[in-house]
Parts: sequence; structure tokens; C-alpha cells
Amino acid sequence: MSFEVFEKLEAKVQQAIDTITLLQMEIEELKEQNGSLNHQVQQASGNSEALVRENQQLKEEQHVWQERLRALLGKMEEV
Repeated sequence: MSFEVFEKLEAKVQQAIDTITLLQMEIEELKEQNGSLNHQVQQASGNSEALVRENQQLKEEQHVWQERLRALLGKMEEV
């Protein structure tokens, strides 16, 4: 009778070990996914910063062109 109890205990211990092993593998996969996602976030952040700079530059160029156009329209009105 005692032997059956030990067999059941051994089976439960083995099941716990298997579960722990699977969970450790899942943790490693999640760590890899997290690293990949962090890398993607950094790339997106860099792209966003570049787009903000480009947008600012284009706004400045637009402002310069608007000023030139106003100056030309002013000269045309004088004529």
C-alpha cells in the first residue's frame, strides 16, 4: 500500500517538473518576443523623430515660400 502512495507521489512530482519545464520554455519565448518588440518600438521611435524633424523642415520651407509669394504679390499690386 505504501508503494502505491509513493508511485502516485512520484507521478505528481514528475508532472510538476514537466509543468515547470514547459513554463520555463514559455518564459524564454516571451522574453525573446519582448526583446523583439522593444527593438521595434525603438525603431518606430527613431522613425517618428525623423518624421517630426522632416515635418518641421517642410513647415519652415512652406513659410519661406509663402513669404516670397506675398512679396511677389505685393510687387504685382504695385504695378
